[in-house]
Amino acid sequence: MKKNKLLITLVQTNVFWLKKQQNFEHLSTILGSIESDIIILPEMFSTGFYTNPVDVAEDENGPTMQWLREMAKNTGISICGSMIWNDNNKFYNRLIFMRPDTQWAWYDKRHRFTMAGEHYKFSSGLKRVVINHLGWRIKPLVCYDLRFPVWARNDQDYDLLIYVANWPESRIDQWKNLLIARAIENQSFVVAVNRIGQDGNGFYYSGMSMAINPRGKIIYQAPEHKQDIHTIEIDLNTLMSMRQKFPVLRDKDLFSVKDSDQVEFWK
Repeated sequence: MKKNKLLITLVQTNVFWLKKQQNFEHLSTILGSIESDIIILPEMFSTGFYTNPVDVAEDENGPTMQWLREMAKNTGISICGSMIWNDNNKFYNRLIFMRPDTQWAWYDKRHRFTMAGEHYKFSSGLKRVVINHLGWRIKPLVCYDLRFPVWARNDQDYDLLIYVANWPESRIDQWKNLLIARAIENQSFVVAVNRIGQDGNGFYYSGMSMAINPRGKIIYQAPEHKQDIHTIEIDLNTLMSMRQKFPVLRDKDLFSVKDSDQVEFWK
């Protein structure tokens, strides 16, 4: 089924440090009455941004995937957010996109946050992913990926760019400016969800989740330091009309990125 108008719910909330069940119960409570097409959760929504993955990593049979399946099925809404993944003792910061029929796609974070040591324990994702869902082409990315515009480059193959993040308060101005830049340069809608609260390492997160249109106008910006569950609507016809009137993407430079074959897959 194709939907020209897509409802997306941004879930800006605290993440309880390494308390998976508490996070599942909290999210289940706040998501129970939402009407939407896609729910977006923060990065590592079941644990917080934790860089010793062997302690908490899961695979598709773990509690986080079980919760995602049940929540998507029960609500009838697709849900995405990232988690700590174990793939034969290789660890990834993996974004999961779970559909109500429990088919799922994934994207592994390409750019590991070296300043926090993420690169010591986590493997880097190698593949661009574009997900076709309800007639929309959706490119998912994770937090630190935001700083690298080449990896987000729109080869006229996506309409919506999604970021999930644990982006600290100390650099929140950069978060806002970079998100606006990604929307403008890629002529794409951008929807980005960040957490609030304090993590187990003492870092504070102020949220400022937002949705931005392809002209760089902020459609919605969540309040700082407050839990906020908000649904926005984006229109594919508006996007296509803008691209036709001002087709900047056709003049893009041609290049390729090593190990970046585009893939789409569902399980």
